[in-house]
Amino acid sequence: MTLTTTRAFFAPLLLGAVVALSGCGGSKPSGMPGAGDRPAGSGGPPPAKVITAKVERRPFGPEIEAVGTALSRESVEITSKTANTITRIRFEEGQRVAAGTVLVELDRAQAAATLAEAEANLAEARNQFTRGRDLSVTQALSKAQLDQLETAVKTGESRVDAARARLSDTVIRAPFAGRTGLRKVSPGGLVNPGTVITTLDDSSVMKLEFTVPQSFLKDLTMGLPVEARAEGLGDRIFAGKITAIDSRIDPVTRALAVRAELTNSDGALRPGLFMSVRLRGKPVDTLMIPEEALVPEQGKTYVFVVEDGKAMRREVRTGGRQPGSVAVLDGLDGTEAVIVEGTQRVRDGGKVVAETRS
Repeated sequence: MTLTTTRAFFAPLLLGAVVALSGCGGSKPSGMPGAGDRPAGSGGPPPAKVITAKVERRPFGPEIEAVGTALSRESVEITSKTANTITRIRFEEGQRVAAGTVLVELDRAQAAATLAEAEANLAEARNQFTRGRDLSVTQALSKAQLDQLETAVKTGESRVDAARARLSDTVIRAPFAGRTGLRKVSPGGLVNPGTVITTLDDSSVMKLEFTVPQSFLKDLTMGLPVEARAEGLGDRIFAGKITAIDSRIDPVTRALAVRAELTNSDGALRPGLFMSVRLRGKPVDTLMIPEEALVPEQGKTYVFVVEDGKAMRREVRTGGRQPGSVAVLDGLDGTEAVIVEGTQRVRDGGKVVAETRS
């Protein structure tokens, strides 16, 4: 048999085998999945498991931070009213003194002599007025002359009062209870009106003055609690409350001056101390959510809420914060449950299985 005849004989047989094999490859045994098959009942990725928390509505005030200066509740420079010589100093530097305590004595000789002279003149004027009044009964003295004698008495009384005041000015007393400062003069020294002898500060309660931007005007009210710290006193917190709010806003800084009072029973605070201030504004009912619910993205802030088993993304506008929580000013109505765990596993509109955080 030639080569040509052999090819002609086997060609139909090979074609039939190829067709048979093709038919067998197009089917598969029962129960064996194909490469492109999905499990029965599958319609997409499984729902993400998340934990949610309810939105809360509770009183909240924005946190305000500022810096201020501590001042004594009462503070004064002790000076002399007249030019005189110091005869005695009766206080120690840094001494606590009561109101009315004698601090300094000045030379009183001239003032005492002036008072004695005024008192003598007054006594004479009163004697003349008494005699004149007796004479007026018999009309030996006219009413005009009696009026002159009475005027002399009143003038004498005024001169005595003035002399007594000048004598009193030779003794300088503490106008209120407090602590004295450094002594600026010495015994025998001449002091003039306005010469500072020492300072006196009542630091049992300190005034703290600071400024707050006008944007917080609605949040300020009398009696708001204040916390203050000072460098050099460690982490100690001084508590107080707002006692005064200025009636005007500075037109340059657009800030409002505020004054608070801090307790200072142990004297740790000193006048002039620079302090940092923290206070929370007037509390109002505010929507609050856990901080971990926030999802920042491209300069905006979002949260995911669960609705009908789906995670829905909401853009929110936040306000002040407190540890663990943030205020929501817009974007929620307070009835939602926000996702606090699992936000990285969800997408907008995706199915979720939610568990409420206890």
